[in-house]
Amino acid sequence: MQELTVKVPAEKAGEYRIEIGTDILGSVWAKIESQFGSVGKFVITDANVAKAGHLDKLFSGRDIPIYVISPGESSKNMNTLVSIIEAMENAYLARDTVVIALGGGVVGDIAGFAAAVFKRGVKVVQIPTTTLAQADSAIGGKTGVDSSLSKNAFGAFWHPSAVYIDVATLKTLDDRQYRAGLVESVKHALVADEKFFEFLESNLDAILRRQADILEQVAYQNCRIKAQVVEADPTEKNRRRMLNYGHTIGHAIEWGSGFELLHGEAVAIGIIAAGMIEIEMGLGDSKRLERVRKVLGELGVPVKKPANISKSILIDIIRRDKKSINKWPRFVLIDRIGNVHRREGQWAVEVKQDMVEKVLGKL
Repeated sequence: MQELTVKVPAEKAGEYRIEIGTDILGSVWAKIESQFGSVGKFVITDANVAKAGHLDKLFSGRDIPIYVISPGESSKNMNTLVSIIEAMENAYLARDTVVIALGGGVVGDIAGFAAAVFKRGVKVVQIPTTTLAQADSAIGGKTGVDSSLSKNAFGAFWHPSAVYIDVATLKTLDDRQYRAGLVESVKHALVADEKFFEFLESNLDAILRRQADILEQVAYQNCRIKAQVVEADPTEKNRRRMLNYGHTIGHAIEWGSGFELLHGEAVAIGIIAAGMIEIEMGLGDSKRLERVRKVLGELGVPVKKPANISKSILIDIIRRDKKSINKWPRFVLIDRIGNVHRREGQWAVEVKQDMVEKVLGKL
């Protein structure tokens, strides 16, 4: 068992603990009861998580109100959010409620947002069950849902009161979901820790075999990096933007594919695009990009833009990015593995639209 503490301002939740281990899910409910007592609890999960048996292991037959969403990004919208809020009202829950998010990134995002807006805000506990959520989305308090035009158009920063990571839950993931979620680990290494990148390179076989002790180390390093960044910038005013590496173009590709590509798959392509921009701007070289491409290739994720997504569609989606200023976002780039390129103290920098178009033409 490994533990970390994330410290954010009191008005943003204050201090919360992350616990990481193998086969700890069965003991988590007792810890939730110990921390929060007999207040109302409401669980949000998806059908895949329920089918995998994680609900049964967590509750052991307890009678708890549960809302089960359909798996995938198509559930991450305002209609689902309203249905969840109304289900909480029908359960006669009040402002002392604790929402428990059991699942992957979609579950965590929508459950966290529901907690942020129900009765003007209730506590949330994140129990991530995917490589994506355990690496990134369960930590740091970003919550939200999509609009019909863009990803994460509605949302709030709503930090969890606790996070429990059981790497044994990853055994139930299908191979595609498992591999795609590992891209967030690669991203963390690229922006923050060269030694972590080397660890991933050296241990890819064990990671792909889902070796528990290695997965605990991967989860710990991800949480350590994410916690350091979130503590320094809990609401993404500047430094936290570094965690968007590969995501600006990645989100556009994910949306442009109609979500046929998984989030991690799209981000992998976005990371390659970022590397190509770095070469164009003199911040990187082909040798470094090929090193990154090799790791992503061994994960089995795509590294090229789907041919059926046009450059013009991607540019239009990028212009709608939630981080845009004057209809165009800034981009996170690295100047070496483990170090984000900064300009005038900014962790995201200006990249001209024509350069992005040039890279998309080659991607």
